[in-house]
Amino acid sequence: MRSMWGIVLVLAMGSAQAAVTDVMLDNGMRVIVQEDHRAPVMVSQVWYRAGSMDEFNGTTGVAHVLEHMMFKGTQAVPPGEFSKKIAAAGGRENAFTSRDHTAYFQQMQKDRLELSMQLEADRMANLVISDELFAKEIQVVMEERRLRTDDQPQSVVYERLMANAYQAHPYRRPIIGWMDDLQNMTGQDARDWYARWYAPNNATLVVAGDVQADAVIALAKKYFGALPARALPGRKPQREPAQVGSKRIEVRAPAQLPYLLMAWHAPALRDWQKDTTPYALQILAGVLSGNDSARLQKSLVKTQQVAVNASAGYDAVSRGPGMFLIDATPAPGKSVALLEQAIRSEIGRIQRDGISAAELARIKAQVIAADVYQRDSLFYQAMQLGEYVTAGLPPEALAGRVDKLRAVTAQEVQAAARQWLKDDQLSVAELDPQTLKPQAHRAAVSGVRHVN
Repeated sequence: MRSMWGIVLVLAMGSAQAAVTDVMLDNGMRVIVQEDHRAPVMVSQVWYRAGSMDEFNGTTGVAHVLEHMMFKGTQAVPPGEFSKKIAAAGGRENAFTSRDHTAYFQQMQKDRLELSMQLEADRMANLVISDELFAKEIQVVMEERRLRTDDQPQSVVYERLMANAYQAHPYRRPIIGWMDDLQNMTGQDARDWYARWYAPNNATLVVAGDVQADAVIALAKKYFGALPARALPGRKPQREPAQVGSKRIEVRAPAQLPYLLMAWHAPALRDWQKDTTPYALQILAGVLSGNDSARLQKSLVKTQQVAVNASAGYDAVSRGPGMFLIDATPAPGKSVALLEQAIRSEIGRIQRDGISAAELARIKAQVIAADVYQRDSLFYQAMQLGEYVTAGLPPEALAGRVDKLRAVTAQEVQAAARQWLKDDQLSVAELDPQTLKPQAHRAAVSGVRHVN
């Protein structure tokens, strides 16, 4: 038997100090507790290190389908009873699936934590996936795909661009799955996924709120610690080959306005103490968008009036490769080509001239303030911890994030723009809007859950 190990660190939380305890149970399940005693509530999340990137061709979307099936009952908790028990206790619950993970959460009064753990441990080990319930739920998932992707032209553009931008990495597949795979999925596919990945040694429990770490760990040992570890499948690196030239696609879909999406391959955070580029790219995204004084908004929307909106985004934390994105909608009478040229001009200005010390200070303050304000939410505190550890980063990386952002220099931002926002790493998708047609009425399907 392995002995339990743990660390305690301190995260800056505005005016509060929140202790974070990180321990490993004997069966390999990780337990992270962030104490925050401002209100008598807590959030409990169970994260499985299994998302759409772990799927196989032919069963895309199965991670998200299994998320739905996790609410369909065990021998001890009949279908529908999980949610009823949480609601009766005054809580709320849901789940989400991403490329990197699947997570389940409850938000409740602090004295209801034991109920949350009892229910989660039960479905971690004892889920019942009947073919009858699967056949009904897969219809819900297909309707979710229609509502959130097929009927949303910008979502279609994003899905097709990712499929084009990534040549080999499984990030090229949509989280919700291709419709053909959903139409041909079986209950056995879901049972296989559950058996493959839903084990305590592939899971992390994150609890944040008005709790005592020792009490949380004792409950975790009681309910999750009794579950046996299982051998997990080996994971291949699946590294994305270097892109050797720009890619461009045109997407024709019913829509009111054109749309432009540009994506550059970029690094993700791996060594949080030594890496500097991911932090510089986060600041670069803030330079380009995020408020009225950011460059894309100020230049493209207000001054040149070639866009009605424009934004940039970059997420440093992921199990797979990173991507820097810019999307924009052209103003009436302005072409996508003109809009793209204006975006390129703004990027070129940063690559050529860099950014001033005053601009850097302003953007740092905005980015850091947004991060600190978000941490006022218990749910967001737990979310950040879950995302970091599931991506292979320690809680210390989250604690040190603000200091790392403060340390970014103007030269590092300019160097990141020069190195990564190049055509050899760029994929572009343009939406060519087609005439909108009246939508045929579809009967409402209840039970549509959230997918990231």
